[in-house]
Amino acid sequence: MITKTPSRRATSLRLATAATAGLALFALAGCSSGTATTGSTAAADGDDVAVTLIIKTQGTSFFQEMADGAEAAADELGVELTVAAGKVDGDEDTQIQAIENAISRGDQGILITPNGPSVFDAIQKARDAGLYVIALDTVPDPADSVDITFATDNFLAGQLVGQWTAEKLGGGDAVIALLDLFDDKVLTVDYDRDQGFLDGMGIDVADPTVNGDEAPTGSYTGGKGGTYTIVGNLATQGTEEGGRTAAETLLSKNPDINVIYGINEPASYGGYQALEAAGKTEGLITVSIDGSCDGAQYVEDGILQATAQQYPLKMAELGVQAIYDLVTTGTAPQPEDGEDFFNTGVQLITNDPMPGVPSIDVQEGLEVCF
Repeated sequence: MITKTPSRRATSLRLATAATAGLALFALAGCSSGTATTGSTAAADGDDVAVTLIIKTQGTSFFQEMADGAEAAADELGVELTVAAGKVDGDEDTQIQAIENAISRGDQGILITPNGPSVFDAIQKARDAGLYVIALDTVPDPADSVDITFATDNFLAGQLVGQWTAEKLGGGDAVIALLDLFDDKVLTVDYDRDQGFLDGMGIDVADPTVNGDEAPTGSYTGGKGGTYTIVGNLATQGTEEGGRTAAETLLSKNPDINVIYGINEPASYGGYQALEAAGKTEGLITVSIDGSCDGAQYVEDGILQATAQQYPLKMAELGVQAIYDLVTTGTAPQPEDGEDFFNTGVQLITNDPMPGVPSIDVQEGLEVCF
């Protein structure tokens, strides 16, 4: 069962085609395994609106915050909300079953962070059955696999940490360890962040939808410019243990690693631990993407030097609001001009700002972290 406790945060949210809705926010105390359902009589005209949120896993604060946002919006609007999660990141089967369950219940919409390409056949089945499907966090490939996406611009998030890294290097050599997500499936979040990071550094990424096809050595043009060596790309599953193991493997190939990029903060922290154990942290630059409270604290403690913050609570709140508006008013959300998704924002957190790279400090990041 999902429970909630009051949060210090409150946000006024606005969809491009809907009136401004002030939604009270709550902190998610915890989620049980499997599926949880919650409802409210807060808005009588929402009684017939049912939405399923399907997250990758309950194992991270990011997805707990997403569930928090969805529940807050559902409580405010009187929407019946079902929350389901994969057993682990990458668990497609559990997500597919949750989609089937949503169809069987007659839900009006689904919010989902897909765990892999196998999920999209089930998503199409849901859309064919009349459910409105919104992807959260990451734009699918192709984008029209769902009705709309509320997400971080993951390429931009990668660019921000890449630009900051290039500036921080000050023209020095970059010996880079790339700690990615998977090596057995292709997800846009994986290549958008990785390729965005390299692009931000000023490294030619060749095909921006493929990790690891760039030249292993060459020059980067960001900041003052310099030479780079990519030691390798390894999968971490987005975990601390995976990041540590990947960094240990890459360190055995090249003991001079001085830049760690991680797909998320657990992976980056694991990478840092590997270099710390080897006595290789002097001059080390470790960057990441997520902006969790742990990640912001890692920046404060000097474990990470910068991380790009995203806003999962906002994604989920907007998603529930969008389906509610569609059912009750017939108004569908629209992406921003020229985009194939609704951008929910990203900001770089660092206590070491670099010229030309917009950022906020750790204290600002901690005020809105998850």
